[in-house]
Amino acid sequence: MNLNKIKNEIRREISMWISKKDDLTPDFVRERADLFFKHMQENGKYLDVTDKIKQQIVNSLCADYMGLGPLQQLMEDEDVTEIMINGPNKVYIEKGGHKSTSGVKFESNDHLKYIIEKMISPTGRRVDESVPFVDFSLNDGSRVNVILPPLSVGGASVTIRKFLRSIQKVDDLVRLGTIDERIAEFFVACIKAKVNIIFSGATGSGKTTTLEVLSSYIDSQERIITIEDALELNLQQDHIVRLLTRPPNIEGKGEITIRALFRNTLRMRPTRIILGEVRGEEAMDYLQALNSGHRGCLAVIHASSPSDTITRLETTALYATINLPTWAIRQQIASGLDLIVQHEQLPDGSRKITHVTEVESLKENTIVLKDIFRYEVEEVTEDFKVKGEFKAFGKPSFFPIFRKKGVSIKESIFK
Repeated sequence: MNLNKIKNEIRREISMWISKKDDLTPDFVRERADLFFKHMQENGKYLDVTDKIKQQIVNSLCADYMGLGPLQQLMEDEDVTEIMINGPNKVYIEKGGHKSTSGVKFESNDHLKYIIEKMISPTGRRVDESVPFVDFSLNDGSRVNVILPPLSVGGASVTIRKFLRSIQKVDDLVRLGTIDERIAEFFVACIKAKVNIIFSGATGSGKTTTLEVLSSYIDSQERIITIEDALELNLQQDHIVRLLTRPPNIEGKGEITIRALFRNTLRMRPTRIILGEVRGEEAMDYLQALNSGHRGCLAVIHASSPSDTITRLETTALYATINLPTWAIRQQIASGLDLIVQHEQLPDGSRKITHVTEVESLKENTIVLKDIFRYEVEEVTEDFKVKGEFKAFGKPSFFPIFRKKGVSIKESIFK
C-alpha cells in the first residue's frame, strides 16, 4: 500500500474543492478524506485501508496544511532544541545536548520543498535557484537556515534552532547549570548598570539565548533598537524597534546592510542598541558607538575564547578602514567594551558560560583581560560526563559603576 500515493490523490481532491486558504480546516480535510475513501471503496479500491490508517493519513494531511508537516511533532516537543534536515529521508534532532535520528521522513524532495516554502513565505524572503541559501525566523522565534541543491548535494538542507520558551530568566540558566547564582546576580546588575557586553562562542553554544535572557532585565522605559540579519531575538519590552537587513534583489540592487542600519540607529535616540551579530564592517561603527556614550550595548560574535573575541573585533573593524592603525582600534575596544561572556558546549552536550571576562585596559599596545568568573573542568568521565565548578577571581575594575547607578550587588559574590 502506497500511502504517499493515497495522500497525493486526496490532495488533488481537496484542491478541486477548496476556494480559499481560510477554508482549510481539520474538519474539512477529514470530510474530504472520508468522501474520497467512500467513493474509492465503493469502486473496489483501497479496501485494505483501515480506520487507523485513514486517521494517520488525515493527521498527516492536517500537519501539512495547518502546520509544518512531518516537522510539526518535533516543533511541539519542548525537549527538542534543534532540528537538522539532510534531504527528505534524514532528519536529526538535538535533545539534552545530544544529537540523534528522529525517525521522521518527508515523502519526497518536493514534499520537503513544499514545507520549506511554507516556512519562508510569511517572511517575504525567497530561496530558489538564484538565491540558494537563506536565514530567517519563524513566528515563534525559531531560527532557520536553508540551503538548496546543487549547493547541498543529496537534497535540501534545513537547520532549525528552536526558540526555547523554558529559558526566560537567569534562574533558568542556573537551573540548567549554564551559570551559578553568583554569575546570575552579576549579570542582572550589569544590565541594570548599562555595562557594555559582547556574547561570544561557537555556533549553537547558547550566545543568543543568554542575550535574550539578560535583555529581559532592561527597564521597560528604555528605547531598545535591535539590528539583525534574521529576526532571531524575541524581546518582550514594548518600546522596541526591530531593524532587519535586506538582501539584494535579483538584479543585485536594494541591499541594506547591518552597517547601514547601525549608522541610522544612532540617529534614532536609542537608550540600548542590541546587535544580533558582529561579523563585518559594522564592527567599526559598533566600537565607535561604545566610545560615544551609548551605554549598555549588547552584541554577539563568533569566537572561541575571550582573547579570540578581541582578535575577531580587531579584524572585522579593519574591514571598514585601512587608514586606522591597529593600536587605535585596540584603544577603542579597551575603552568601550566592558565584558566578554564566553559560551561553550561541552562533551556531554551541556552548555556553559566558561568565562566572564573583563576588558580591563590597554598596556603596551596589548589589551589586558581579567577573568571575573570561570568554569573549570575537573573531570570528564568515560561516558563523557563533565564535572567542574564555577570560580570567582575578584571584582571587576568597573565595580564602582554599580554604586554610581544605584544598582545593588553583593561584593561577596566575587570571592
